[in-house]
Amino acid sequence: MDQLVAMRAFARVVEAGSFTRAADSLDMPNATMSKLVQELESHLGVRLLQRTTRKVSVTPEGQDYYAKATRILRDIEDVDASFNLARGNPRGSLRIDVGGLTARDVLIPLLPDFMTRYPDVRIDLGVADRAVDLIGDNVDCVIRGGALDDSSLVARPIGDAVMVTCATPAYLKHYGVPAYPEELKNGHRLIGYVSAQNGRAMPFRFESKGERIEIKIEPRLGVNESNAHLAAGLAGLGIVQTFAHAAQAALAEGTLVEILKKWRPPSYPFHVVYPQNRYVTHRLRVFIDWLLDVFPDKVRGTRTR
Repeated sequence: MDQLVAMRAFARVVEAGSFTRAADSLDMPNATMSKLVQELESHLGVRLLQRTTRKVSVTPEGQDYYAKATRILRDIEDVDASFNLARGNPRGSLRIDVGGLTARDVLIPLLPDFMTRYPDVRIDLGVADRAVDLIGDNVDCVIRGGALDDSSLVARPIGDAVMVTCATPAYLKHYGVPAYPEELKNGHRLIGYVSAQNGRAMPFRFESKGERIEIKIEPRLGVNESNAHLAAGLAGLGIVQTFAHAAQAALAEGTLVEILKKWRPPSYPFHVVYPQNRYVTHRLRVFIDWLLDVFPDKVRGTRTR
């Protein structure tokens, strides 16, 4: 038995909450994962995990071993990282999760710069407008917008996006151009962005000269993915609030028209988020530092690099 490999396998099962998810995250057959943990238990002479057909739970001995094993694994990674740092050459894989529009319009156009600077870092990019379990899914960091309230995570601000309210010329010709946010309640069709967390449509928000207005909506159409949400606006299905950088091309071409310019929505904060108790590797640290440098201007649509 390779004890270090077995320790890593056991730690991932604890973090993922299942053998299948742990095996997937380590790109390992489920049977191999199970065998490694069994060999580790036999070597230690204690039961680390209680297995049933429905779930895996950690025994008291397993909790104690996990705490001590993860310290050892972090120390080993720290030693490896110190040599990479000395060479100035981070290496290894990063698993990053990001929303659809942010991936398409911000992160992916910027990635050639990062991958040129750090050729030995491999990126696995998950793209979805849903919350992920950073520990369970073995994700290094996520890029997310809006309010964040999970105290077990570290959230570093990386930029504020400009928001716009817009619709197609054909829609505005048919329904009229509202001059004030409250007019949206008078027969207009609003396309709601539906939160993946609670299944509710986000309200339309506006501000002007210190005054803020929030309009809770019952949308004619609700969409829970940002690319599809913008596509619904482009299809003339109603009025959308979206990122200015995402609508920039359509606004320039005239396929979308910004309305209520004096009542733009508040800026939308973005964060890079990672687990509080996880060791921050050299490759993750350089990625976060790079994001802090390039992301703010790009999300405002003012940087062309």
